[in-house]
Amino acid sequence: MYQTTIVPRVSETDGAGHINNTTVPVWLEAGRHELFKLFTPDLSFEHWKMIIVKTTLEYVSQIYYGRDVEVKTWVKRIGNKSLELYEEIHQDGEVCAKNEAVYVNFNLETQQSEEIPDEIKEELKQHFYEK
Repeated sequence: MYQTTIVPRVSETDGAGHINNTTVPVWLEAGRHELFKLFTPDLSFEHWKMIIVKTTLEYVSQIYYGRDVEVKTWVKRIGNKSLELYEEIHQDGEVCAKNEAVYVNFNLETQQSEEIPDEIKEELKQHFYEK
């Protein structure tokens, strides 16, 4: 599992007193940083590989300003050219959001998906989600 700590900002809090729902996908993306580095070590958009094709987000509980949040990211499935992630956002030990995201290893220059290299697959296997 990859784990990222987020410190909620005042600007992410809405009029209802909790973190705005539009903030959660941004935090989930922040939790994918190490995955992005696997596919694009220099993190340049010229060589970018990970293209999101699907995301399914479930809000479970409210998230509040003033308390850190943990984004937990697991690999759920590895295909030949794509991978599926399972992600959770936790605050105070409680699951507040769940997400599944599908990414394709994509070559922007050729506009074609590509096989995920074996060495990346091996690293991804270290972060499998087990129920």
